[in-house]
Amino acid sequence: MLIKNKKAAMEMSVGTIVTIVLLMSVLVLGLILIKNIFRTGIDVIKMTDDQLKDEINKLFSEDDKVVIYPDTRQQEVRQDEQNGIGLGIRNTLTGSGSAKAFDYEIDVSTDATILQRECQIREQEVMTWFVAGSQKEENIHIPSGDFITRKTLLNIPVGAPLCTIRFSVNVGVRDSAGGGRTSFANDFFFITIKPRR
Repeated sequence: MLIKNKKAAMEMSVGTIVTIVLLMSVLVLGLILIKNIFRTGIDVIKMTDDQLKDEINKLFSEDDKVVIYPDTRQQEVRQDEQNGIGLGIRNTLTGSGSAKAFDYEIDVSTDATILQRECQIREQEVMTWFVAGSQKEENIHIPSGDFITRKTLLNIPVGAPLCTIRFSVNVGVRDSAGGGRTSFANDFFFITIKPRR
């Protein structure tokens, strides 16, 4: 009888150990998966132009005119570092779409009062964080049905407030002959400022 009890206890403890090991493995794999799903700190600055173009191409659906990379529309940038978002613009104009010139401009779209209250900063100061030439571009010629990609980069200074700021992307189009500008598409993204390392 004593031998049977020892054997049963041994089988139960081995089964318990195996169960614990399996559950820990599932827990670790689950945490890795969750980390990868919710990761927003994608380094756009480290991507080559071809890598960015491939990622943006994956984001375009049939009717999209503008896409933002990463597709979460959220990017984390640390103080004293440079990072940003990828921007894709596709010419979906019918007819003589190649005779049009596109442009884009990125502006702070967080309300000025909220920006001042929650981040203690003014819009004009935020706009100085953009790397020259990445916040606005004109005379972009995109063949009909094709798309272009751009990196929009920010240099976040030390001392910048740790907060999240919403930006709008306004894409326009005009005749190459110098006609009036019409709105083509709009989108948005968020930049979350994190402390420096």
